[in-house]
Amino acid sequence: MKHLLKFFAVFVTLMLFLSGGSAYSAPDLSGKVVETMNSGGYSYVCLEKGGKKTWVAVTETKVVKGQNMAFKPGVEMVNFESKTLKRKFDRIVFSDGPVTQQEAKAEVTSKGSKAAVTQPAEKIKVEKASGANAYSVADVYKNAKKLHGKAVTVKGKVVKFSTGIMKKNWIHLQDGSGDAKKGSNNLVFTTNDIAAVGDVVTVSGTVFKDKDFGSGYKYAVIVEDAAIKR
Repeated sequence: MKHLLKFFAVFVTLMLFLSGGSAYSAPDLSGKVVETMNSGGYSYVCLEKGGKKTWVAVTETKVVKGQNMAFKPGVEMVNFESKTLKRKFDRIVFSDGPVTQQEAKAEVTSKGSKAAVTQPAEKIKVEKASGANAYSVADVYKNAKKLHGKAVTVKGKVVKFSTGIMKKNWIHLQDGSGDAKKGSNNLVFTTNDIAAVGDVVTVSGTVFKDKDFGSGYKYAVIVEDAAIKR
């Protein structure tokens, strides 16, 4: 069933892309569970946050009404009808599964991006983006003070992606530049877009130096309000 769900998600993404639809909108998949039911090998979960309700579907898992949960990104379906539930959903996101405590804690670190990323086994080498505002990952760190509050464009490989944390999605990008020991080889972006680990993407956003979100989310350099281009 898990493999079928992943196949279904990829198929829907492709159909939306070919039809000009958007498979990369990123609703906030975190909040309090206000309704849940299991049927046909799936768990259907209604999350409420800030007065807004969002339906999520995952392969069947234990969900308790009243608990706070966060889910991984997925494909959003419009006017989806569950045959087994005999119920139609205006919008529902087919997620890859709940975010575990370990995954959530990995993003919360006083060391920012340094301790939050597992270094890929393969050697990463991505050509620098083109354009006036194009920089490598190392360049952004090196010129962070000068670039603070300014727009940059960086091309690299996604080595980590987290969603629904503080109403943001978090992308960790590497292009082969920078120093892994110092953490200057890994640049973090916040965005409303969705990416997958392994994707090579071009991301544009605004640089902020010494950004402290509180609760341990502290970054020497971060790029905010980013948009992804493939």
